[in-house]
Amino acid sequence: MTPKKLVIASRESALAMWQAEHIQGRLKQLYPECDVSILGMTTRGDQILDKTLSKIGGKGLFIKELEQALQDGRADLAVHSIKDVPMVLPEGFTLAAIGERANPFDAFVSNQYARLEELPEGAVVGTSSLRREAQLRARYPHLNIKPLRGNVQTRLAKLDNGDYDAIILAAAGLQRLELDERIRLIMSPFDSLPAAGQGALGIEIAAHRYDLLEVLNPLNHAVTNACVTAERALARALDGSCQVPLAAYCTEENGLLTLRGLVGHPDGSVILQAEAQAPVAYADSLGRAVAKKLADDGAVELIQAILSEQTA
Repeated sequence: MTPKKLVIASRESALAMWQAEHIQGRLKQLYPECDVSILGMTTRGDQILDKTLSKIGGKGLFIKELEQALQDGRADLAVHSIKDVPMVLPEGFTLAAIGERANPFDAFVSNQYARLEELPEGAVVGTSSLRREAQLRARYPHLNIKPLRGNVQTRLAKLDNGDYDAIILAAAGLQRLELDERIRLIMSPFDSLPAAGQGALGIEIAAHRYDLLEVLNPLNHAVTNACVTAERALARALDGSCQVPLAAYCTEENGLLTLRGLVGHPDGSVILQAEAQAPVAYADSLGRAVAKKLADDGAVELIQAILSEQTA
């Protein structure tokens, strides 16, 4: 039965609101009689900008307040960038749908340089992600990688102010905000393997809201869901969090999934990679299989060593 009213919980950044409005538009198309509104909220992750995510508690800081709104009934669903959603959701919540993926890759943004190879020794590159940092340091040890927090506009402003020679951002975010002209280069997955779920939107609901599963099912994109399931299974099996440089990227062709995984040390001194294939129906098993390959190569010990260094 079509609901009379739906409330979407969203962070208030321009990108998060674009995502919420996108889902709002889709729902209005599907259910013209339904009143679909957005509840804008500020999260702890938005408020603390002077520390890297890995030092303040991770990605869950971006969704905790939204989940509280789902729990107490102020909102029916929350829209997230899947890459910001912890690999294990708190008890009482579930992902009801994963939308069709946009551009999953990283973007190189600079006012002076067209590509990473052009950056001179000591050039300052900004990124908020240990995953990007490890891959950059491994390939370009002469660069000076510095943390970069804030929403997309804040990060671009820091670049324009001359604080950085270049910055790396998710291509999907820039494209959704119609900032394509800021992208100098879309980085290939061989240069910068994406984060699990990058480019895809997830719709989270309270687990007891079975009534919403059928309502939201038309927004689910089966191929994206399978790819993201494999990527998140890999990250979950290795206990992946934003405290560890971990990447996972899955593609589908003719019903066959190909998953690449990467774990590295933040300083770029160690980069472990593995790959495997499986039919779409075995997405979760594929994620765990690639995680096991990485573990067999020493990923678990590497992750433990990184976490020990961070608490030392």
